[in-house]
Amino acid sequence: MATTGAPTHQPHADLDPKRWWILALCGLGQLMVVLDLTVVNIALPKAQAALGFSNNDRQWVVTAYALAFGGLLLVGGRLSDRIGRKWTFIVGMAGFAIASAVGGAAQSFTMLAAARAVQGVFAALLAPSTLSLLTTTFAEPQERGKAFGIFSAIAGSGSAVGLLLGGVLTTYLSWRWCLYVNDVIAGFGLFGAATLLESGTGDPRVRIDDPGIFAGVAGLVALVFGFSEASLYGWSSADTLVPLLLTVALLTGFVLMERRAAHPVLPLDVLLDRRRGASYLTILLLAIGMFGVFLFLTYYLEAIAGYTAVRAGLAFIPLTVSVVAASILTNTRLLPRFGARAIVPVASIFGAVAMIYFAQLSLSTTYWSGIFPPDVVFGLAMGAIFGCCLNMATAGTGPDTAGVASALVTTGQQVGGSIGTSLLNTIATSVAATFLATHASRAFLATHARSIARTAVWAAAQVHSYDVSFYVAAGFIFAAGVSAAVIYPPGSRRPADSEPSVVPA
Repeated sequence: MATTGAPTHQPHADLDPKRWWILALCGLGQLMVVLDLTVVNIALPKAQAALGFSNNDRQWVVTAYALAFGGLLLVGGRLSDRIGRKWTFIVGMAGFAIASAVGGAAQSFTMLAAARAVQGVFAALLAPSTLSLLTTTFAEPQERGKAFGIFSAIAGSGSAVGLLLGGVLTTYLSWRWCLYVNDVIAGFGLFGAATLLESGTGDPRVRIDDPGIFAGVAGLVALVFGFSEASLYGWSSADTLVPLLLTVALLTGFVLMERRAAHPVLPLDVLLDRRRGASYLTILLLAIGMFGVFLFLTYYLEAIAGYTAVRAGLAFIPLTVSVVAASILTNTRLLPRFGARAIVPVASIFGAVAMIYFAQLSLSTTYWSGIFPPDVVFGLAMGAIFGCCLNMATAGTGPDTAGVASALVTTGQQVGGSIGTSLLNTIATSVAATFLATHASRAFLATHARSIARTAVWAAAQVHSYDVSFYVAAGFIFAAGVSAAVIYPPGSRRPADSEPSVVPA
């Protein structure tokens, strides 16, 4: 039996001696994808001023990436199973880097939005390749726990790191460096892939059915697009309802076609396995709720508390450290002993409590009393949940399904993030408008203090809207724990015990 990877011990004969370097390589790939979910958002106001595009156009800089990424993930995962993870990793990272360079050099809104869409295409190839490389490299239970703990820490904390990095780059260099930074990461990643990964041809038995691809991609694109439109036009608008109704039709057709397809793009036994199914649903619900922290806490720190972008990013460091610590501890110690069915529900309770704590924010809240404590608690909860779910979602997959199983993890994160952003933004906007309609007349009674009252009532309305959104987010996080308690099978304490042998990348 192999050790946990201490360098002084001889590795098991079946284990790749380069596996810990491959873990670092996988971490770089994951970091590129996760960073881009938040680092570009920090740069958007400066990019808008530099290129002169409207607020409505600004939404498309985010949406173009989300549509391509979310829509093509299943295809990317299946391609990595078919042609080999080394080549999909290299092509995905190289393409992502080139698109990032073009976006950083953009001279118009069209150029920037197009580059972001191309980024999403290659991210859909890179993300599942990264996780499936990790899955097929680490099969020994103890080492798998340690590797997935580190990887989960990157996946869970990358968004918070993106906020800090985006603030630093935008403040001290240029908004363009929020895109150029991907080229720096890719330089190390491509060198590592060329030297560390063995050439492989994938599994020639894997085929991809064209009708299933069309229905699955179109359904996911319609879903992400519908929720993006909801944040702009509301839930009753035809711009929102039509794509969401189309989503239902397309994804229903997708499931029916996959049941009959000889070579499905999504083998349904991957999805219907209780461990994996519970993990995917938990990640989806957690992603909906966790965006409340990054979105509204950033708004509060910058718009209400007056933090700079850099200082706001630094405020998330306790959360990042907590995620890292909890992810590693969960995978190496807790998951083998207690199992996901026990850990995830308990962690979700702590996560929901942290959100409720955040919901007590007021105009006079200080960082150390109102933000630091729930930052730490939520980070611990998120690290434990991600640590379990990323491991369980890919446990037991073979070389012909590791890519698509990994793609479903990222699909849950991406779709959940889109739903959370749109839903919570819509709720916050509505709550703030109602608060202003109720309280503004009182504030304006003192004519001589009109400007002060206007500022105070606006700030109070914003904080109230954030608090309500945190309560809603707490509900989704608690629901993630309930789903885990119901769906996870009992007794699966060592998810990697039945892992297949390591296969060529």
